[in-house]
Amino acid sequence: MKHLSLKTLLCDILYAVLAGVIVGSAYHFFQNSNGFAPGGVGGLATITHHLLADKVSWSILMIAFNLPIFVLVSAFVDKKLGAILIVYMLVQSFMPQCWDLVGSTPYCLANNADDYNVVFACIATGVISGFGFSMMLKRFGASGGTYGISALIKKARPEMNIAYVSFIMDASVVLIAFFVYGMKITPAMCTLLNLFIANVIVDHGLGGIKEGYKFEIVTKHPEELSAELMQRLRHGVTEIKVHGMYSDTDRYMLVCIINKRQIGEMMKIIKAHPETFASFEKVSEVFGNFKRKV
Repeated sequence: MKHLSLKTLLCDILYAVLAGVIVGSAYHFFQNSNGFAPGGVGGLATITHHLLADKVSWSILMIAFNLPIFVLVSAFVDKKLGAILIVYMLVQSFMPQCWDLVGSTPYCLANNADDYNVVFACIATGVISGFGFSMMLKRFGASGGTYGISALIKKARPEMNIAYVSFIMDASVVLIAFFVYGMKITPAMCTLLNLFIANVIVDHGLGGIKEGYKFEIVTKHPEELSAELMQRLRHGVTEIKVHGMYSDTDRYMLVCIINKRQIGEMMKIIKAHPETFASFEKVSEVFGNFKRKV
């Protein structure tokens, strides 16, 4: 058991390091030098870095803004989670310096800096950092300083609804970005677009890569239809006895989960069987082996 716990801890640390590398790389190449800020606490650190005219390292500001929050999370909420978030934040914060050491040039410095390149950088930041955020959220349920603030408020005031914390933080960053970056609409819009894209990627990442479609098929011929489904689609079928209230007759419902590319074939099979109808819905995550063993 102790060996298993140590292995799990090492996997958690490696996972946090990988997520930190991904997010930190996105910030280095596409965000830090391109005149817009990400959301949350990191966005406030980025704006402060801009206000100080690059006199204080972005990495130092990220640590200064986030470290106290994660230390408090470790002390009052969850020690392991707080420690994991500190590792993640440190890796994320120092990735730009690591890339500088190997001579990597950020996107808008390698190209002519204009509004088009800034928008492209904003999109790239949202996609790449969103992937890193989804990794952290899926494994640890947390991805940054905004979570830490929410968790601390919830700990102190359990009755409070903390759903507004993230919205207030992100909305504040968008508003501040407008004034800090020369009262121009492009930085504010890029900040907003970055937040939107990152949230879309996070939602997709949390939904899972192994998606499927669940069909519920009502039929009078369960044996014949299920045999054809298992033979042609190579997926298992679950049979449930149901009762039709309108016709007052007993029927059978077959439940089968298939891949997206098999929807067309499923439709053909269902249409070939009379007195059969079906509905289907998207399944965001399929666990285990749902294919029929040959």
